[in-house]
Amino acid sequence: MFSYKPSHRTSVMAMLLASALLMQACGGANETAQSSNKETTGSSAKENAASPVKITFWHSMSGELGTVTDKLISDFNASQKNVQVEGIFQGTYDESLNKMKASMDSKSGPSLIQVYEIGSRYMIDSKAITPVQKFIDADKYDLSQLEENITQYYTIGGKLNSMPFNTSNPILYYNKDMFKAAGLDLEKPPVTFDEITKAAQALSKDGKAGASFAIYGWFMEQFFAKQGAEYVNNGNGRTAPATESYVNKEAGLKALTWWKSMVDNKTALNLGRKTDDTKKAFAAGQIAMMLDSTASLKGIVSTAEGKFQVGTAPLPKPADAAEGGVVVGGASLYITNNKSEAEQKGAWEFIKFLTSPQSQAYWHVNTGYFPITKKAYDEQIVKDNLVKYPQFKTAVDQLHGSKANTATQGAVMGVFPEARQIVEGAIEEALNGKKTPQAALDEAAKSITEKIGKYNQTVK
Repeated sequence: MFSYKPSHRTSVMAMLLASALLMQACGGANETAQSSNKETTGSSAKENAASPVKITFWHSMSGELGTVTDKLISDFNASQKNVQVEGIFQGTYDESLNKMKASMDSKSGPSLIQVYEIGSRYMIDSKAITPVQKFIDADKYDLSQLEENITQYYTIGGKLNSMPFNTSNPILYYNKDMFKAAGLDLEKPPVTFDEITKAAQALSKDGKAGASFAIYGWFMEQFFAKQGAEYVNNGNGRTAPATESYVNKEAGLKALTWWKSMVDNKTALNLGRKTDDTKKAFAAGQIAMMLDSTASLKGIVSTAEGKFQVGTAPLPKPADAAEGGVVVGGASLYITNNKSEAEQKGAWEFIKFLTSPQSQAYWHVNTGYFPITKKAYDEQIVKDNLVKYPQFKTAVDQLHGSKANTATQGAVMGVFPEARQIVEGAIEEALNGKKTPQAALDEAAKSITEKIGKYNQTVK
């Protein structure tokens, strides 16, 4: 992403939601009606002119991301007089979501909230949202203008529940100078597990390692999608709520066995769970290849400037993998249903502003996240940015090349944050030689399945 990205791996969010909170959240949904720009803030023009609707937007964008978010909010507020948005940084994704849970029995919560992708199942089960599909239908909003491979993640039960906001996927980064010194083809980077292994062997010399991959559950999820494999049962939790983890199936075993073999033969370093540690080693020229988010691209390229050239390649997969692709990461925007109809419509107007080609172009160029709107690529600043950062074409091609199916649509489960950390623990145990890959993944799958069962009991 650039110089900063919020971590997907924050503290584990609470698994169980009290029945009372669910009951209070139920029934809060307001029916939406046909809306227009002039009608979003009230029933009369007089009310609109006298008192604009105020929207509270909770987000987790800090640092440079927060600055860009504030600019978009300011531009929206200046563009019209009917709706005024107040953006409030609420900490990490987990912290923000926990604050929303605490506010569900009152009107003190947000009108609009940014939630990370692995919180999708919980947000639906909370009964605290009005799906954006209602506003899309009422407004006859053309969804085809958005990237299908992005909106499909947030489409559950045949409707779009939230609007994608910050979106990324993982790619392989490699040091072109080290590739050249090792006699490797700079323009034909490795794309399969075996090719990564061979390249790493050639690159591991003079005290430097061929690769390092942070112990990040998101990467395991992506390895499943690249193999066209589902991560949980019931159509990845989309045809019905998930009841069983598949992390110990063939796709997971192939990925972890390959990963461990590289660590064992010392062609890959195990630098632990922090992605920042891997990025620092890459920037220092200590490792030649790593995996990271597409949203980190600008920061990675800028840090390497003057030291070495950065190349990018798609996320690797087994040579015999079934047709698949990548799952989008990041977060989306949910409209809460315990606010007035006017507030909900106002939040929808703000969402439409954020999805415009101009807003998406500005967001992409200044953050590194994907534009979710296709026409954003026609904006001159996006074209100029792709010239400056040609490595980003890998990310765009990988997104567009992902075959649409339940594997690439992404898994959904109510305990996803916990599941991700459990998987990270399993990877850690396998790489450190405490358990075989199969034993580590078997235990992880059992634990995740048990937690899914307990969660499902709370939302029956």
